Amino acid sequence: RLHATDVTSSSFRLTWPQLLSQETGYYSLEYAPAAEPARKRTQQVSGALTSLVLSDLAPETTYEVALIPESNVHFFPPQATRVTTLAEEISPVQVLISESGPHSFQVSWAPMLASVASYQVLYGPLPGNSVNVLQVDGGHNSTVVEQLAPNTTYLVTVTAVYRSGKEKSLSAKACTQEGERGQ
Repeated sequence: RLHATDVTSSSFRLTWPQLLSQETGYYSLEYAPAAEPARKRTQQVSGALTSLVLSDLAPETTYEVALIPESNVHFFPPQATRVTTLAEEISPVQVLISESGPHSFQVSWAPMLASVASYQVLYGPLPGNSVNVLQVDGGHNSTVVEQLAPNTTYLVTVTAVYRSGKEKSLSAKACTQEGERGQ
């Protein structure tokens, strides 16, 4: 049976049983997005192969795949499968710091992605190695960080934790305002 492994947002590996050999024929491989059969692509595959990686695919797309053994010895029925690529794992592309006061600031980020389960906001003073972590639900794109020291530079890192388990991060620097006496 034809089946897919190593599925990513833009590729997957097809494997199938050894039906042909180099001498007895080749395979025609056809694949297209299930929603757009007209965008079918076809390629010839050596009869010696039992696996192949398809790449340059669209993310979050279901593909109809057919492997047709072209044998000059036996008739083999076509093998077919459906494979859905994963959502694209993009890291947060913007981290914005706003509403900065002596003891707090707001952190917001973009884009909002449905494939993110949660965000982790790590922050700590520079220089220094103390880090605090805030967990933020995947449906939110901002949080307020509080109880900070005035007139201090913080390193803020937003990590998107994807439903697939992968993580991507982006950092920014934030400065708190001077305290009351500095006015």
